[in-house]
Amino acid sequence: MGYKRKARIYALQALYMYEIADASIEEIISLNWIPKRSPEEIRQFAIYLIKGSINKLEYIDSLLNRYSKNWRFERISAVDKSILRMSIYSLLFLKDIPISVTINEGIELGKLYGGENSGKFINGILEAIKIGELNDKEDTNS
Repeated sequence: MGYKRKARIYALQALYMYEIADASIEEIISLNWIPKRSPEEIRQFAIYLIKGSINKLEYIDSLLNRYSKNWRFERISAVDKSILRMSIYSLLFLKDIPISVTINEGIELGKLYGGENSGKFINGILEAIKIGELNDKEDTNS
């Protein structure tokens, strides 16, 4: 497993804690629950994803509301919401990561940690945001 995948898993856990336990950003980015021997690059990328997602939360949630047609925001599971928040942040603000990689990572996390249809649901939302917000730009980094 690559370091970015592991960092995304930690960021997912942190965003889930932020949603469910109402934990503070400081508490979350301390990463106290992950092994102390985790490589620094994993820790730093996870922190970057966590901070970015939380700092842009209002904007990200407004997009989630807009693009989750026929599905009320309140009904989205905390796991799916956490994956989507991180993925939307990555899509819109991490230009060095190919769009297709961000979408595929979101789908895979949904399949691993979400419900039965999470992968499809996450794919639908991320593809809609790609088309609506990124003007369906081609993946120039792939």
